[in-house]
Amino acid sequence: MQKLSSEQINEYLGDLPEWSLNGDLLQRTFRFDDFAGSMAFVVRIADQAERMQHHPDIMIRYNKVTLTLTTHDAGGLTEQDFTAARATDGSLPAAKGAS
Repeated sequence: MQKLSSEQINEYLGDLPEWSLNGDLLQRTFRFDDFAGSMAFVVRIADQAERMQHHPDIMIRYNKVTLTLTTHDAGGLTEQDFTAARATDGSLPAAKGAS
């Protein structure tokens, strides 16, 4: 998988308004009503990541879950990261806004 250029990254970000760049990482925080909602989300993300064979870093803070995507082998963001972000947004309507 080839690392994307800055222009390609900015183009892909236009389709993912809730996601942001944090250096060479793609990141979004999801907010839920409670810890159980956060954990249910993490389980769904784990299943999705296994199917895609692309695993995010996951940080859980009670009712907030932050996903961070990058392709370590490529040394930055690839199309696979944006595909995973779109799949997350498309399959998880129960998630509340990003912060």
